[in-house]
Amino acid sequence: MKRKNTWLGVAVGLGAAYLLRNKDSRNKIMNQIQSMGRKKEDKLSNSTVI
Repeated sequence: MKRKNTWLGVAVGLGAAYLLRNKDSRNKIMNQIQSMGRKKEDKLSNSTVI
């Protein structure tokens, strides 16, 4: 099982390195992360406290 986790970590690391190296992919990921952050803030601001 440890060997499987090691290969999974290697695959994730290589994928992240590729995405961060590619400018278009990096910008797309950053926009998606920021969008998720804004959605979370919107949900918190829209909640009512009684």
